[in-house]
Amino acid sequence: MTEPRYCLNVQRGQEARRPGGDEVARRAQELLRTRLPSRWALTEAPLKGLSADTSWEIESPDGRRAGIGVVLKPALGVRDLVDVANRATRIRDRYDADAVVVAARYVSTQVGEGLERQGIGYVDATGNMRVSLTLPGLFVADKGATADPWRGPGRRRDTLKGEPAARVVRTLADRVGPWRISRLIKESGASTGSVYRVVELLEAEGLVRRTSDGEIAVEDWPNMLRRWASDYQFLETNAITRWTAPRGVESVLHKLSQGTTGGYAVTGSFAASAWESYAPARSLWIYAENPDGLAGSVGLRESETGVNVLVARPAYPVVMTAGSRTLDGVRLSCPTQVAVDLMNGPGRAPSEAEALMTWLERNTDEWRVP
Repeated sequence: MTEPRYCLNVQRGQEARRPGGDEVARRAQELLRTRLPSRWALTEAPLKGLSADTSWEIESPDGRRAGIGVVLKPALGVRDLVDVANRATRIRDRYDADAVVVAARYVSTQVGEGLERQGIGYVDATGNMRVSLTLPGLFVADKGATADPWRGPGRRRDTLKGEPAARVVRTLADRVGPWRISRLIKESGASTGSVYRVVELLEAEGLVRRTSDGEIAVEDWPNMLRRWASDYQFLETNAITRWTAPRGVESVLHKLSQGTTGGYAVTGSFAASAWESYAPARSLWIYAENPDGLAGSVGLRESETGVNVLVARPAYPVVMTAGSRTLDGVRLSCPTQVAVDLMNGPGRAPSEAEALMTWLERNTDEWRVP
């Protein structure tokens, strides 16, 4: 039998009517109830002393019960994670709650991952959910909408997609702070509004913080890069062309080292080996302003089989900025960019990324610019 799903009444050219707080709580409770195993029960049952939000009780077939404190947050974004975590902590500390769950209209992947890291469950009105209990033992997870059906027009504020985010993240990672907003705007080349938006998101996710005198300090640049990699991917964000090097990648590297090609920067496995050798590179990843022109100058043949060279026309100029280091005369991308590019790559690429990240963390003085 098909499980019930809520239908969203969206008219062409209009956003869906946003459900209010009470409706969000009702939908979340009903959706979780329909996903419970057979003979499990879910009811509203106020926790002792809990006067805010709402609470549920889950009962297993053998009669064991668990109280769930519910943080009701109809509009939930990354900037709300700190507030939600604080509210969840208060519920755990002050009331007899076995778990805490957020009920929201929509929980994005990024927000869901942030809640999971805090040990907080969630159920949204589209069917996205993750709820776990120790006693009685229970784990429920499901997928609903992949985009917010109630989001109105305008720029999303929970994403690091786009050139401004790339500029800001790369600047914060590559250069030593702390930062005044005015300096960050100047160094990154991003607009004032974009810089504020990106910093606000990074601050909400605990990756940067404001100091007492208003400067921006980068709390966790490794995870800031990993967070950016969830929205920027070498193979997806850029225009990728695929080629075969008939005489092998060594011949391509030799021609690149001669300096006869246009603007380019090598990334991926070969570039990573300049800082942390992991395994011999079996293919080349190259950023190029003119992929066809570069391919012609180094003797590549366009192909869909036997591909050993990927040439990307960069979505944003900042990602192909060459670093200060070369390898055998070949220009390389900055090490932070190389690591991010590998994070979402195929095969062993993610492992190479983590090996490079480990080196970067241990040797910050060798690559971060004062």
